Amino acid sequence: MTSTELANALTGLPALPPRASTAEYAAQMLREEQVSAALGISRNTVREAFQLLAHEHLLDHAMHRGMHVRTVSADDIRAMYATRRLVEPLAVEGAISDGVLRAALRDLVDGADAAARRDDWEQAGTADINFHRLLMSACRSSHLSTMFEQLLAELRLAFLLLPDRPSFHEPYISRNRRLVDLLDAGDPDIAVRELRDYLDAAERHLLDSVR
Repeated sequence: MTSTELANALTGLPALPPRASTAEYAAQMLREEQVSAALGISRNTVREAFQLLAHEHLLDHAMHRGMHVRTVSADDIRAMYATRRLVEPLAVEGAISDGVLRAALRDLVDGADAAARRDDWEQAGTADINFHRLLMSACRSSHLSTMFEQLLAELRLAFLLLPDRPSFHEPYISRNRRLVDLLDAGDPDIAVRELRDYLDAAERHLLDSVR
């Protein structure tokens, strides 16, 4: 189970209280048992998972409220897109030189388009995430990919705030297709300009949507 899947699974479960008293400690144990039973894992694993998710900025701990799924702020969104503008263009030249990867990117766009036509915007959003994950893999850097995985997990938390997923995701299906076309054309400068414009537009759109 990935950290993103675990965060989604824990969203509807009660928060864990801080260990401030015997009663609160007992309540924490009961709630850990509930999470443990729901996911079919040990209580120690639940604790380790909470610590991992907190380290990855997917859970927050608040006094007298316990652990809860983090709410992404406007500043968080700006920070995520500032990082994306720095790292995603690094993948362009690698993608241009890898025809197999470009074909896989196009398949993801086709999958997102099909999901949109059947009004499955959860799947369309997942295809978009996978598109950018695959694009970053063109860097052939495990360090960048690990960092980018955490960023994508946080981005999914931001998507949970969207009041209207279709209006957010739909424009980027065609923009992803245009990006693959530019990668196929083989001009890295034009592809990077398009990618930066894409990310600027997505940041503005997401900030407007969650305000």
